[in-house]
Parts: sequence; structure tokens; C-alpha cells
Amino acid sequence: MKKLFALSVVILILLLSACGSKPTSTVSSSGTFTYQSEDGPVQVPTNPQRVVVLTRFLTGNVMLLGVPLVSVDEMSKTNPNFQDKLKNVEVVTDESIEKIIELNPDLIIGLSDIKNIDKFKSIAPTVTYTYGKVDYLTQQLEIGKLLNKEKEAQAWVDDFKARTKQAGEEIKAKIGANATISVIETFNKQLYVYGDNFGRGTEILYQAFGLPMPAKVKEMTQKEGFFALSTEVMKDYMGDYVIFSKNADEDNSFQNTETYKNIPAVKNGHVFEADAKAFYFNDPLSMEYQLTFFIKNFLGK
Repeated sequence: MKKLFALSVVILILLLSACGSKPTSTVSSSGTFTYQSEDGPVQVPTNPQRVVVLTRFLTGNVMLLGVPLVSVDEMSKTNPNFQDKLKNVEVVTDESIEKIIELNPDLIIGLSDIKNIDKFKSIAPTVTYTYGKVDYLTQQLEIGKLLNKEKEAQAWVDDFKARTKQAGEEIKAKIGANATISVIETFNKQLYVYGDNFGRGTEILYQAFGLPMPAKVKEMTQKEGFFALSTEVMKDYMGDYVIFSKNADEDNSFQNTETYKNIPAVKNGHVFEADAKAFYFNDPLSMEYQLTFFIKNFLGK
């Protein structure tokens, strides 16, 4: 009897201890957990299997973590890096309410300015992000938290930081730490140059590698992140090396002008052309492609 009483006391103490301790996880018994979004807590699935991504800026973030997608936007679908993996995935917009209902998603992801947000919330848990609010690495960690894959997201971040650090050091050793880099692209018959946080590999070149941009580029892209160029002033914005994010469907006739042909980077063979459709974004899959491109073109690997 004494032994039984003693055992009962031990069990009671353990139960009281458990009741008084703080929870180590927000996962509920129903297979959901609370994600702290920009707009407050959202109850989301612990293991999402039918995800809708309404923005091209986050498609690659989800794909890297191996979470099944049922629909994406048109630009993601036609991205050369994504095409094979998204072959059987539907195309939607923030106006495709009926189509998304039919797809029966368990999670919807978009940007903070999407239309029909209340309708989406009635279909499935909906989480939105403000584009550019956090850096590209933090954004991946946030997507990792949302998809209950924070460890996998952190592992990619750590590995990518290490690889870009090494590549950056090797590139600086080869071209010189003071060699300037410009990133250009044509859009709607207009030539643009980009700052340090606008996709097209800029985050890797200027942030991860720590390579400098020409003074004019730095000055004129500070406000909006990009700057429109005329042929007459083009040479003032071209660095020792130029990354041309080239869309074959655009007007690239500036390349035929004498002004362009006489730019030192052009004459020295220091213009590296990339497929713009695969180069636009700063999601992890796009950045993996960009990193490979830079290592190949700068280092010949």
C-alpha cells in the first residue's frame, strides 16, 4: 500500500510539473500550428500538400523545400529553371477564385498587395509577405518556418553563404577587388541598370560577393533600385564587367550601336549574357542558377 501511495505521489508530481511547464511547440493535435505572419497569427498545416503560390517572387522558395505546389503564376510556369518541375501545375492569378477553389489548396501564399485576400482566406489559410521587407536569406527562413521546414531552410542559408563567400573571394582574386560590375537589362524597349537588391544576380554580386558597382550606378539606383539609361549616357554606367540579363523578345538594338561597341567592357569581352527569364528573381532556385552562372563566367569553372 505504501509503495502504491508513493508511486501515486510521483505520478502526481510529474503531472503537475507538465501542467506548469511552457509548451515547446505551437503544433496542435489537429495537424496545424500557429505561424506568426506580418498580419498576425495564422493557423497553418504542419505538412502542407496542396500549396498555391500567387507570386513569382516566392515560387522558388517553396520549391526548394520540396513542398507540393498545385498552382503558380504565369512567369513562374515559364521560368526555364522551373518548367520541368511545374509541368503539371496550374497557372493562376489573384483573380482566379473559382479555379483555386477547385484545386482545394491547404495553404495559399502571396504578396501583401494581392487582390481578393478575404476570399482567399475563406478558401484556405492565407499568408502574405511584403516584397523586399527582409533580405533574401531571411525570406527563405520565413518560408521555412511557414512550411514547417525551418531546419532545411537554415541548412540552405548556411550552405549558400559559405559557397558565395568562397566564390566571391576567388572572383576578387582573379579580376581584382576594385573591379566594378554593372547589371543591365532591356524591358519595354528601355535599357535599365540595377542596384544591389533587385534580382538579376545583384544580391549575390554586391551583397554576398561584395563586388563594387560604378559610382554612377550606386548614386542613381539608391532610390528605386534601378535606373533607365539612354544610349548617350550608357558608357558612364558600365563597369569593368557587365552582366546583361537578356530577353531575346525585347529590343536589344543598343548592342549594335558604336557607343556600345566602344565601351571598354565590351571591347575586352567582359560582357556576360544571361537568359533574363531565368535570371529575374532572388528566390533560392534562381540564385543557385545565378551563382553557377557567375562561377562559370568569371572563373571558367
